[in-house]
Parts: sequence; C-alpha cells; structure tokens
Amino acid sequence: MELRCVHCGFGVKTLFVQYSPGNIRLMKCENCKVVADEYIECEIMILLIDLILLKRKAYRHLLYNMLNREMFDTKGILWKACFLFLILDACRTLVFNRSQEDRCLSSSSFSSAWVCGKMLMNVCLGNLTFFYILVVATRLSLRSSSKETGYIDILLAILVSSYFKIFLIAMMVWEFPSSVIFIIDGFVLSSNAVSLKVMTEMTTIQCLGVCFSAHAMKFLASQILECWTVAGEVRSLYETKCCIVTELQLTREGR
Repeated sequence: MELRCVHCGFGVKTLFVQYSPGNIRLMKCENCKVVADEYIECEIMILLIDLILLKRKAYRHLLYNMLNREMFDTKGILWKACFLFLILDACRTLVFNRSQEDRCLSSSSFSSAWVCGKMLMNVCLGNLTFFYILVVATRLSLRSSSKETGYIDILLAILVSSYFKIFLIAMMVWEFPSSVIFIIDGFVLSSNAVSLKVMTEMTTIQCLGVCFSAHAMKFLASQILECWTVAGEVRSLYETKCCIVTELQLTREGR
C-alpha cells in the first residue's frame, strides 16, 4: 500500500522531509494542495478522538500511513490483531451469557469444560462466517470497480477498526446493562463500515450493507450453533433419564 493524503486519498511519495532530528517539514498533496497528513505532528489522543468520531481522514492515516506494509511487519500485526479480536469476542460471549455461565460453572468441572468448549466453537465459527461473508461480499461489490483490494488489507482494516470491543473488558469488571453490548456492536459496525469505505472506496450504502450482512450471518451462525448444542444437551439429558429409569426398573425386578 502506498502512502495516502488523509483528505482526498490521493497517493503521495512521502509525508514529510526531515532536515534534522526534531526538525521536519510536512509535505503537501499534489491533488488537493493541503498538508497530506497533519496527524504526524499530533498527539495520539487526537487521533483516538477522531477515530471515535468516525472521521475518514483519521482512518486513512491509521490504515495507509501508520500500518504501511513497507514500514511495518503487517503479517505480525495481523496475527496479533486476530488473537486480540478473538479474545475480545470471547469476552462479549461471557458478558452476554453471564447468568447462564455462572450456573454452569458452579455445577461441575465437566460442565465448565463444556461451557468453555462451546464458547470456543461459538467464537471461531461465528468469526469464520463473518470474515468469509465480508470478503466475498466486498469482492462482489468491487467487480464493477477498477480498484483492487487484497483480502489481507480488508481483514486488517476490519480487525483494527473493531477497537470499540476493548470496552467489553470494562463490562467484565463492572456491572452494565446487557443493552450496552448492542450499543458497542453498533459502534463496531459503524467503524467497520468507515474503514471498509476508506480501504475500498465503495459507497457508504455498499459498505454498510456488506458489514451488516457479515455481522448478521455471524449472529445467525452463533444461533444455529447454540440451537445445536442445546439440542445435544436435551438429547443427552433424555438418554440419561432413560438409563436411570431402566436401572430403577431392573432394580425393582431384582427385588
């Protein structure tokens, strides 16, 4: 990925010229004739505020100029972002099912292992579905466009723009209404749509449609897995009950 102007998205060769340590001059964009990236001289807090406000120029700075492949090990960042994304998604599942989890964990170590295994399957299957639908839908939307975006760039943009999930850690420490989870999901969806628009230059409606479809399919996959596991638990309880009844009948006949 080449460096970009944060205002118009036009490619630039360099963002600044350094004359001496601490003495730099910001370069102007040849297209819009303004400073290509003023975030270079800004504090990180200003960037965070603009990211929360969903400003596209902040996302261009983050995705093109900060996480540039020629300057950083993008694959290393990608793997770390994937791991953190899955951890935060597991936190969301724990917070959302807190009451059910407490009852299960207090029963036995077997049920604890079952709950952890079910949560792991839920997180992995849901996110595999999410990223598959996201990449496929993005590719289909870009068929009529001359711009080509690699799936690694799309994946990195979605992972980085899901930073709102970090607030789920606070929900594990302090009590919050469960509705806060859906508010965070809404912020994540909006942030994903903005990052996808910056990365692919699709229309806002297309980006919202792609992200909403991916999140909806992720939710559907999680619900299907939940129904399947519940059906398995009911079947297991029914078989256990039948075994107990059979043993009681045999005991009575023996007497």
